[in-house]
Amino acid sequence: MLLVAKSAGPTSHDVVDVVRRALGVRRVGHLGTLDPFADGLLVLVVGRATRLAPFATGWRKEYRGTMRFGVTTSTDDATGSPLATRDGWSGLDRSAVEAALARHRGTTWQRPPAHSAVKVAGERAYRKARRGETVELALRQVEITELELEAWTPPDLRFRATVSSGTYLRSLARDVGETLGCGGHLVALTRTVVGPFRLEDAQSPERASAADLRPASLLVQMLPRRELVAAERDAVIHGRAIAAEAADGDGRVALLHDGGLVAVADVEGGVLKPRVVVSE
Repeated sequence: MLLVAKSAGPTSHDVVDVVRRALGVRRVGHLGTLDPFADGLLVLVVGRATRLAPFATGWRKEYRGTMRFGVTTSTDDATGSPLATRDGWSGLDRSAVEAALARHRGTTWQRPPAHSAVKVAGERAYRKARRGETVELALRQVEITELELEAWTPPDLRFRATVSSGTYLRSLARDVGETLGCGGHLVALTRTVVGPFRLEDAQSPERASAADLRPASLLVQMLPRRELVAAERDAVIHGRAIAAEAADGDGRVALLHDGGLVAVADVEGGVLKPRVVVSE
């Protein structure tokens, strides 16, 4: 696993390619994309650790960014074409803006941007949108745990947000603008936290080396842990079940040997059945 700091401009896939070359490893993935205009933390998984990506799907993420009111765009960010302009922001004060943000906290329904990677009939929505097709994506439920006003310098609002996986900050800027009656879009975004990891601990993609890799076990640190003896390790890496112990509980267990992650197993019928093996 590797923490990298993405700069504004490249796509998340571009960053993955840079890290592949830097590490000399072909199998590299990420735990959640960042739009090209955004910067901040990308958590990358390397080698067999890519198999552990599903365990991070529920991680919360923290962002800092800037919304600009008065203009809506085709992409809900500053890279898109302007669609409409309204000057209602000029009469807004800080209390009105804070009240609008409060309406978007908690569990809510959100429509992803038309220019997004959500699939429609097997095709990415942004490809349809770029061809000029009308794209109306289904609402999805998201959770915005924190949404705080950091500065109000009309027409710009600087904010901090903690959100569930799958939340679009571009959609949030658009929706807050609609709540205020003047429209809006996102002009800057930095991801500062992904699950237990923070941006200040990240490395630039170009300078990444094997010394920067972190243990794969960090991706499943929320699971109960079981240290294996040599014979158990040999069985597990070949996909064979081993006897469960009372301390293993009744769910999933991270199996380690000499402190390194070997596999994730399910407790079933008194045995541990390997489901995801990461050790060679």
